Amino acid sequence: MKNPIDSLVSLLNPKAGLARAVARATLRQFEAASRGRRTDGWRTTSSDANTPIGQGQQLLRDRARSMRRDNPYAERGINAIAANVVGYGIVPDPVGTQRMKRRALKMWKQWAETTACDATGMGNLYALQELAMQSIPESGEVLFRRVWTPGKNVLNFQLQILEADYIDDSKNGVMGNGGYIEQGLEYNAAGELINYWLFPQHPGGNIRSLRASSVSEPIPAEDIAHVFRRKRPGQTRGYSWMAPVILRMRNFDEMEDAVIEQAKIAACFAAIIQTDDLGNGPAGLAKPPLIERIEPGLIERIGAGESVTFGTPPTFNGYDAYSRQSLRATAVGLGIPYEVLTGDLGGVNFTSGRMGWLEFGRNIDVWRWNMLVPQLCDRIWQWFNEGAMLVPGGWDMPINCSWVAPRRDLIDPTKELDALEKEMRIGALSFTEMLKERGINDTEEHIEQIVHDNQMLDGAKLIFDGDPRNVAKAGAAVATGAPADTLPENQGAS
Repeated sequence: MKNPIDSLVSLLNPKAGLARAVARATLRQFEAASRGRRTDGWRTTSSDANTPIGQGQQLLRDRARSMRRDNPYAERGINAIAANVVGYGIVPDPVGTQRMKRRALKMWKQWAETTACDATGMGNLYALQELAMQSIPESGEVLFRRVWTPGKNVLNFQLQILEADYIDDSKNGVMGNGGYIEQGLEYNAAGELINYWLFPQHPGGNIRSLRASSVSEPIPAEDIAHVFRRKRPGQTRGYSWMAPVILRMRNFDEMEDAVIEQAKIAACFAAIIQTDDLGNGPAGLAKPPLIERIEPGLIERIGAGESVTFGTPPTFNGYDAYSRQSLRATAVGLGIPYEVLTGDLGGVNFTSGRMGWLEFGRNIDVWRWNMLVPQLCDRIWQWFNEGAMLVPGGWDMPINCSWVAPRRDLIDPTKELDALEKEMRIGALSFTEMLKERGINDTEEHIEQIVHDNQMLDGAKLIFDGDPRNVAKAGAAVATGAPADTLPENQGAS
């Protein structure tokens, strides 16, 4: 309902009435959406997810790479992400009969766990996974291309890992068939991704082929695995994870340089000798030469009638607090703990360390299971199935699989393994799930290994303290036929 006073003011003075209406509307909106002195200079856009990426991704990539080359914290942060997400590799666990799983794992080991799967011949699939997770935080995205190479390995294809620079960002526009190209990605009229426009060589390379490498070519999307972290609906390209912290890290570098130079300059002037004589001094005494170079411990003589003044250069006493705050903000921006970024464990105890690790672990799970596995691992397994169905000794129908990540290092093994044991005892965790948490993907093979080891030890008449069949937790021998829980040291255990 309109305020009668506003109506009266508008009737007598329309300009004042309009001002009252605008002021009243301003009170009803979000403070962050208001316009005024506090928000002057705040530039925003209403673009979609891809427009800002297309406008700045190349420069952002270049600066992120430069920062990683020159800044040790940037290098450590990205290495920490890759090491924790991939570790020694995310491995498949085929689903099906035991015979089917054995066949799939045998062929997988022949192809993926050798350098024959890599087009460069330099690493196996797990090394390529780690390289991908090195590239994604730095450049924002990475490509895997399937290249058919008959006779190179058991599946007749290899993987080529490509930086995002291979995508021709200049390719944009509407196609004659109703489709369109946006930032080098081609879609049909139904909006399905059908081609990636890629350069034959890296556009920033020094050695170029005889053909013009500036001409991009369409590569079918079915032969490409495009891996990046999606942060907005409709996003089709990735951008560097370092974007929120690049300027902060550069400022930190400049602050370090300034503090170092300040210390150098402070060390250069030990004392200055002054004179009250404005001329050349007493007869026969030449005027001192001008200073052309300063060095540590310098004492400058000026002339006759001299007096000594010791230099007191200014100092910056807040560097330690500034560096900690800056590095904490950098760690937050990258999604990793401050202690992981800096290696500073001075203020860490078990509780704080575990809390930081749990939060980091959630980020690892998001990066691994919501990005790397569906966009890369599942895609490669699909190619693996397609290749296996085309070669002798393969199979006729695709085999599904789940993925097993590397085991998580325990902060306090005694407490955490006790917790796992209790979860299994109450049925909250199965034996297979427990093994997968420890990075073991083949339960049957693991059990067979235990049986084999036990038989070997029994044959040699060896009993180790870690054998629960013969030795209780406290180290006492287990009576024949008596469960370990019935021994005195285990009474009351749950």
